[in-house]
Amino acid sequence: MPPSSSNGASRRRKEDAPQFTASAQLAGNLQEIVADLVELHLQGKQAHWNVVGHNFRDLHLQLDEVVDDAREAADTIAERMRALGSCPDGRSDTVAAATTLPQFPPDEQNVSAVVDLITARLRAVVDTVRRVHDAVDAEDPSTADLLHGIIDSLEKHAWMVGAENRSV
Repeated sequence: MPPSSSNGASRRRKEDAPQFTASAQLAGNLQEIVADLVELHLQGKQAHWNVVGHNFRDLHLQLDEVVDDAREAADTIAERMRALGSCPDGRSDTVAAATTLPQFPPDEQNVSAVVDLITARLRAVVDTVRRVHDAVDAEDPSTADLLHGIIDSLEKHAWMVGAENRSV
């Protein structure tokens, strides 16, 4: 039985509810995250293909996990942008111009160097997400909830990858 108002009239809508649409600021903040996540995915693959040295196989496989999570997170945020009426831009020229990540070195890299390079990039993406989080949350707490999962995933990867070079 549908709920009724106190005067007995129906509470049914007479027209469609308005769609929430992202402001230019929200769309811009989410685009920054998409650019960094796409770049992390690409740099992770570059590292995956070119890492050499002791414990190569373990890091090679671990990099695939980073790449998969970065790709999935980029897709999640890009699809959220579309749901909010914005258009994400993952074109290579756009990503290269917008990312906060430094360029990844070409050629082979030893395991220790790749650990440091990827850990720094994971932390850079987390920094971007944390930097825009409060503004995103102020406009759209649902989208901010997605950012929490991304932060959690990337910080865990940074800890696990970075631990390779730590000693006590």
